[in-house]
Amino acid sequence: MSCSSQTAFPTLKIVTIPFSDLKDKNVDLSTKIEEGFGPNGLGILSVKDVPEFSSLRQNLLQLSPRLASLPEEKKKQLEDPNSRYNFGWSHGKEKLESGKPDLFKGSFYANPVLDVPTTDPNLIERYPHYCGSNIWPDKVLPELEIAFKSLGKLILDVGLMVAYHCDQYVSKGIKMNEDESLEQLLLRSRCHKGRLLYYLPTEESDSIQNGDSVSSWCGWHTDHSSLTGLTCAMFKRDGVEIPCPDSAAGLYIKTRTDQIVKVVFGEDEIAYQVGETTEILSRGFLCATPHCVRAPKGKEASGVDRSTFALFMQPDWDEKLNFPEEMHIHKELMLANCSLTFGEYSDKLLDKYYHMKM
Repeated sequence: MSCSSQTAFPTLKIVTIPFSDLKDKNVDLSTKIEEGFGPNGLGILSVKDVPEFSSLRQNLLQLSPRLASLPEEKKKQLEDPNSRYNFGWSHGKEKLESGKPDLFKGSFYANPVLDVPTTDPNLIERYPHYCGSNIWPDKVLPELEIAFKSLGKLILDVGLMVAYHCDQYVSKGIKMNEDESLEQLLLRSRCHKGRLLYYLPTEESDSIQNGDSVSSWCGWHTDHSSLTGLTCAMFKRDGVEIPCPDSAAGLYIKTRTDQIVKVVFGEDEIAYQVGETTEILSRGFLCATPHCVRAPKGKEASGVDRSTFALFMQPDWDEKLNFPEEMHIHKELMLANCSLTFGEYSDKLLDKYYHMKM
């Protein structure tokens, strides 16, 4: 990879599990799970050698800039304000860190498994960000639906295997009923959500505005889902794929000891990050970590865009979450010893991150 600048933070290759080991339920992966997801881990690991993943990743990420470059009136038709822009196209609606709108990236959200998760009008009104229906650009970019669903379902299937091995590790520390396991929780969920992300080309003015901020492309946050599946980013200049132009650009994680590190994984690997819901339900045996994305800087980075895909694997909206006595996340929401559904928990967090309360 050709890169032009040095990062001030350590760069770490994340824990990697071969797909052949992951799909074998007789292989004990507890050490790997603990190393990646445990209290002393980075909250992330990857799976390599997944059949068909590389081609499906390429197919979808190639469509990201095409979607973002559609005429504004076409993208407007793909917006869903009622879901707080959690279905279809979203740009400038989210706010992170400073409270300012996030204008550096656009997103396209869809459920890769169910186009219509429910037809219950009460649920649709109560949880529009989960129970709403997909909005596909059928006329202007019809290939997006197939590519999005194909990659999303693959990452979900592999993620369920990761969840199985997470359960094996957690069950060594706490007693767990089978229906409370992470695998079963995700198997019965109707509200997994895929997010195709397009980071706009960074210009010199953007670099000056953000200075040396490590969160210049995406602010610090922690996912509130159970597991997040991630692809390695694709960089382009003028429509042509290029290597990352800056070694300091990419995904950064803040450890439990407040150390900031840059993490890397291969183009042919699917990375999985622990979300807050898993930390809550595992009583801290699996730990979520804050993360952000740093934009490339320097002359070589001018005009470079970035595309990637994330799949938020999460419980159903009506799954009960029983919060532990000790919590280090969202203390300001005073959730310790509370019992909320995942939908209620999400509502509280969406109120923090979005402009409007619907």
